[in-house]
Amino acid sequence: MKQRMSGLIVLILVILGAAGYLLWQRQAPKPVTQINGYLGGEKIGVYEDEEIKKLIEDRYRLKLDYRKAGSLDMITADLTGMDYLFPSSVTAQELYVKVHGKPPQAEMIFNTPIVLYSHRKIADVFVSQGLASVNNGVYTVDIKKLTEIMEKDTKWADIGIPELWGPVTVGTTDPTKSNSGNMFAGLLANIINGGNVVNMTTVDTVNPRLKTLFSKLGYMEHSSADLFSQYLQIGIGGKPIVAGYENQMLEFAAQHPDEWSKLSSNLVIMYPVPTVWSTHIYIALDDEGKKGIEALKDTSVQELAWKKHGFRTGIPGISQDPSIFGVPGVMPDITQVIPMPDVDTMEKIISNFAN
Repeated sequence: MKQRMSGLIVLILVILGAAGYLLWQRQAPKPVTQINGYLGGEKIGVYEDEEIKKLIEDRYRLKLDYRKAGSLDMITADLTGMDYLFPSSVTAQELYVKVHGKPPQAEMIFNTPIVLYSHRKIADVFVSQGLASVNNGVYTVDIKKLTEIMEKDTKWADIGIPELWGPVTVGTTDPTKSNSGNMFAGLLANIINGGNVVNMTTVDTVNPRLKTLFSKLGYMEHSSADLFSQYLQIGIGGKPIVAGYENQMLEFAAQHPDEWSKLSSNLVIMYPVPTVWSTHIYIALDDEGKKGIEALKDTSVQELAWKKHGFRTGIPGISQDPSIFGVPGVMPDITQVIPMPDVDTMEKIISNFAN
């Protein structure tokens, strides 16, 4: 009898132990999966944001690791061990399809327009010269007129800024390496083409003039983040005007409020009319990479990407009030936009710079 009772107790304990183990397994957090990919430098702030990293780890048991790379360079880079690419344009996505074929999945995650960053004195002179307008504190640049004076080798002194040396130019990243430079080149190509989107039938007419414009710039950075950092650090004498992403200024103000308060009176965002959208496309290379799409499109992640890093989103219901940044002159809605040339045309434009 005692043996039976002991056996029964042991059996009950085994059952309870098994049930407890199963309950523990259900309640225990799943292990965190790390996925690897190439990332455009302008999005490093999002990836390194501790609040965003924790949210993605807690909700999706995911860690997004990365290597910094230009949007175009990553397409032809060694993809061994990579689960995703995260460039900054539809052109890069189209180039990926052309080189590698259709990916397992690709989706838009963020948007930000191409803008010009300058300094208060230059912005005000541009207004006085009819190159720009200011309404409700928002500066817009007539990109056609600006292109014309750059093509004519107009000097800074000719427009009333004699302390700056040489001709009026816009600093940009290398169009063959970096997306912001590539997109600015596409925008200027459209403007040279009479405000019409350049295609394979018109690109040969546009290319010589475009190459001449960019030949005046000298050395061009490979990273949008590096160029923006130089704009902040060197000042009006070294970087009078640069082309970049709108989110860069908003992120800087949100992440470095003390530095922003010291610099803000002299820094100006100017919106080209028209401009082009930089659409940040996440390209999943395998099933593991697909997990990053769900995590990055999480509503809370998208809200933080706007509030802390200035990336606009297309997800309904997320407020995008620019006043939260305390940055004057941010355009509430970007409406005057021209499409980029298609991938074949942009490849021909890029090869034009390489020759």
